[in-house]
Amino acid sequence: MRKENSDFKTAFVSEAGSFIDNRDYFAFVELEDMACYVIADGLDTDREVLSAKMAVSVILENFMAKPSLSRKKIQQDLEAAHEWLKFESRRVRLKASVLVVVTNYTKMVWASCGNARLYHFRGGRLNLRSKDQSLAQLLLEDGRVSEDRLSSHEERGNLLNYMGRPDRFEPYISEKTPLSDGDVLLLCTPGIWEEVELPEMLDALAESSDPDSLTDTLEDIVLSKQRQTVNNYTAAAIYANKTFAEKPKNRKKWIMRIGIILLTLALAGGGIWYAKYRQAVKLAETVALMTEYEQEGDEYASAGDYPKALKAYSEAKNAASKLKDKLHFQLLRNKQRVAQAVTDGDEYVKDGSFDMAVDSYTKAIGEADKYKPFKVEDIEARIERSEAVAKLTEVMKEGDILFQNQDYNSALELYRKAYRAAIEANYPGGQKQLETKMEEAEGKINHIHRETKTLQADNLEKKGDRALAALDYNAAIEAYTLAQEMYQEIDKLERVLAMERKIAKADEKRNPIVPASGQNTDSGAGLSSNLGSNGAAAWNGAAGTTAGGGGAASHNGSSSQAPAANSQGQAQSPNSQGTGSSSGSEQAEAGSSTTNGIQDTSAAPGGGRES
Repeated sequence: MRKENSDFKTAFVSEAGSFIDNRDYFAFVELEDMACYVIADGLDTDREVLSAKMAVSVILENFMAKPSLSRKKIQQDLEAAHEWLKFESRRVRLKASVLVVVTNYTKMVWASCGNARLYHFRGGRLNLRSKDQSLAQLLLEDGRVSEDRLSSHEERGNLLNYMGRPDRFEPYISEKTPLSDGDVLLLCTPGIWEEVELPEMLDALAESSDPDSLTDTLEDIVLSKQRQTVNNYTAAAIYANKTFAEKPKNRKKWIMRIGIILLTLALAGGGIWYAKYRQAVKLAETVALMTEYEQEGDEYASAGDYPKALKAYSEAKNAASKLKDKLHFQLLRNKQRVAQAVTDGDEYVKDGSFDMAVDSYTKAIGEADKYKPFKVEDIEARIERSEAVAKLTEVMKEGDILFQNQDYNSALELYRKAYRAAIEANYPGGQKQLETKMEEAEGKINHIHRETKTLQADNLEKKGDRALAALDYNAAIEAYTLAQEMYQEIDKLERVLAMERKIAKADEKRNPIVPASGQNTDSGAGLSSNLGSNGAAAWNGAAGTTAGGGGAASHNGSSSQAPAANSQGQAQSPNSQGTGSSSGSEQAEAGSSTTNGIQDTSAAPGGGRES
């Protein structure tokens, strides 16, 4: 195994700086034969979705499904993450700078979009640095900006390309780059390379013996600058202490041997030998091509990339046919059949023909164990995956039927069940489809809930209106309060404020404002001075006595005796069932009060009675 025979160490640091949210993200996966490292810098302002994390997750998921050092495969993984960001751009347009490094522990391919950077150090010196896709980088290439000003140039953040771009997406993907023992790879976001100059990086590298100490030193440098604002920063260091040593290919050796033989024959003969020489050279080239294509097909088959293996085996078989090499022709045709069967099975899964997919995979297993590059367990895993996808597809269809019958809660439950199955089956296409269906079902459920709550709140509001009209203020306030809570729950703020006003109005009716004791209001004073001996003064439904002999006070509630007072008397009234009284230097002979037809009397000092 490549990983077991190599030594790669990784460490990283990622912090929010002066901000609350850290919109950078780094993650990696190291498999037996390949590894993938991804760093991203979120460029949007969405507070609910982290675009950097989303992009990194999608790229790693696609890599683990089919690990490959192929530039085309890496391009496809980046485009999948790009499309995912565009699909999730609901509130704002999601966008990110992304850097990907894929290695087979011997060589690496890196890809970038935006201005997340890769530094490749070898022997304590900079071997290469990735180019930013920014206007500042373009000015540098035109000779209008010097290299030392690039990291601080005002146009360094003016990106010409990034993930999530609405029009075209054009990431840069490098050729295969050999790795050597002792190489160091540094992946970082602008929060690092804007603050740490290259000489400082080289000094930090010289002082560090492992990735942890290097990333810690870089973080110390950033913080030591003591900027008023510290941006999000992320740095990931990969120490390739020992790379995997591949066996050298023998193609050149065979070509050299054949060339020597043909050269000898050419020197020994004339024109006939020259013709045979040309024929032999062509034959040698065809043999080399056949061998190269077969090795390439074996590598793709071992990596699980069967479409590319199929193409390589086909080229090798054509070369064997030209050579009239029946033995290799038959061998390559059998390998081609296995690759074709697996590729057909994958296509059947995409088309939803799961029975035919299982048949193709089973056919491939029958031949795969005869050839070393093919992994039977990988094909068996594809069978399990196709069966799982078939089951979740049936569950999805059942959910669709429930959705059409407007049973949205049951449909949502089935969609969620199918979504979990899609994650377990590593079926990204199904996950996207089910996320859309779940969103639609939740939308329907929320709409019904909102309409139901609105109807209930409206009914409570009407109930409160009826109670208010019947002077039942407590019941009105209770109904308005419940209605207000429901309006608040469904975010109908105008109705919430309307309920607040109605509650205040009912509370004012329930607790009317009454003049305090000893206070002469305008209305009370006027009535006291204008009414005669049998006159009555009242305000806000409560009556008080006035000056004059035998005056009467009337209340909406209970009654009380009211002794007469002289013309200097004062009128009083409590808030509700109060008694009206007047006081003076002399008392009247008798006084009475009448409430709801019931009369209370009191004896006069002379034994007389007044009614």
